[in-house]
Amino acid sequence: MKNIVVVGSQWGDEGKGKIVDWLSEKADVIIRFQGGHNAGHTLVVDNVTYKLKLLPSGIVRKNKISIIGNGVVIDPWALLDEIKQVEKLGIKITSKNLYIAENATLILPLHKELDGIREDSKNTDKIGTTRRGIGPAYEDKVGRRAVRVIDLANKKNLSKRIDMMLFHHNSIRKSLGKGKIDKRKLINNLTKISSKILKYSKPVWKKLEEFKKKKKIILFEGAQGILLDVDHGTYPFVTSSNTVAGSAFAGTGCGPGTINYILGIVKAYTTRVGEGPFPTELKNETGNRIGRRGNEFGTVTNRKRRCGWFDAVLVKQSCSISGINGIALTKIDVLDQFKDLYVCVAYKLNGKKIDYLPSSLQDQIKVKPIYKRFNGWLKNTRGIKKWNKLPKNAQKYVKFIKNYCGVKISSISTSPKREDTILLENPFKIN
Repeated sequence: MKNIVVVGSQWGDEGKGKIVDWLSEKADVIIRFQGGHNAGHTLVVDNVTYKLKLLPSGIVRKNKISIIGNGVVIDPWALLDEIKQVEKLGIKITSKNLYIAENATLILPLHKELDGIREDSKNTDKIGTTRRGIGPAYEDKVGRRAVRVIDLANKKNLSKRIDMMLFHHNSIRKSLGKGKIDKRKLINNLTKISSKILKYSKPVWKKLEEFKKKKKIILFEGAQGILLDVDHGTYPFVTSSNTVAGSAFAGTGCGPGTINYILGIVKAYTTRVGEGPFPTELKNETGNRIGRRGNEFGTVTNRKRRCGWFDAVLVKQSCSISGINGIALTKIDVLDQFKDLYVCVAYKLNGKKIDYLPSSLQDQIKVKPIYKRFNGWLKNTRGIKKWNKLPKNAQKYVKFIKNYCGVKISSISTSPKREDTILLENPFKIN
């Protein structure tokens, strides 16, 4: 059995929840390795719907260990609220089935406030953040002034850490015409919840080493999508963490040899939430129609997603950057009623044909998609569970994606239901 990394391979919202739910049933340990509560996914288990943001997907299943890795930034109040909501649905969460990395960074109220100030500013370009403080928390982490989970264990040390943080933040707030942060109030609020967070705290890297020795199956769960990676995405319209598969190592404390298979989740068309380049975006009724059929609204924000044709150039690029071994293709049923389908196979930039998305924002905005047209299948694929039952034109569409990207298709999702899946390759059983 293999240890698997799951990553979204577009701009997020690829349908990871369903895929990760299926995988988590087979795994022993499920660990989130980056992002925060700006990413969310919906699970439906035994007709109960769970909307998760910070908690790993395995939390809703018995006899699984769920871990929030050090690469995740944690709003402790949001986490406690999410735990409470999940427990209301009948799931018992204890220190035996939930671990939190003791070296994970905390999101504080001042981070959320700064996030909102920046988004509302008339002097800066809007990135389209979720205003949850993710970016400012990561900034403090790399600036070596963050408060981490383990800091909650010692009030004296906590006070020193907050002093370092406020030295930085209060100067920024002064320049923005904002008042100073009330240090005493912040410490008191953290102290009130410290024991509730610390009971889950563990040296996660050490626990992973123990699990490896016991030959436990580990599932590494990424958030958002590769095209939102702070290095490899459509910068600056990206998230504040590395969303590529390689982040699983740094975000958990395991070595590269731990991981055997990288599964990329890919939607059969393309969507994006928020601002930023989107070469195949359809700003017409076709795009609206895709959105309605796909119910394209964000799990966390409920924001309407921008929709467009499948961009094979970007998916191929994502597969290369993350070393993807197999693609889980989702939402193919959304395309059932379209007579003509289009796939972007190259771009035109300044009169030249190119086969990748350039790093320059100006060039990303200017590229024009070059399309290959496909005949739609105009037949219902919803609920199909076998490859040979798919309409021939749907098979052609899938085969093209496979051949163009140079990556095997491991599964095809034909509805939001977990059982409505065509399994072509079981990632856990690859030699």
